[in-house]
Amino acid sequence: MATESTIRMVNQIFIEKFELEPSALIPEKQLFKDLELDSLDIVDLVSGLQHNLGISLRENKELLQIRTLQDVYELVEKILTEHPELKDKIPQK
Repeated sequence: MATESTIRMVNQIFIEKFELEPSALIPEKQLFKDLELDSLDIVDLVSGLQHNLGISLRENKELLQIRTLQDVYELVEKILTEHPELKDKIPQK
């Protein structure tokens, strides 16, 4: 289960990079079908995640599996679990 701070951080990337309305950011939304992202948008998403987390995700094969916004939340939570030192990079409020 994604924490509120992770959801807020990921949603902020979607709002800033893709100019999506916060009301459109529902965990079940599919990135390509519902949010109308394309492969170049995914590159921007990864860039935003890398910038916020301060690590490279280039070798992360799990990125190929993300289909929904919930998948993105869960991937970020998994990264934070594997790298607890990164939790300080996620704003708590």
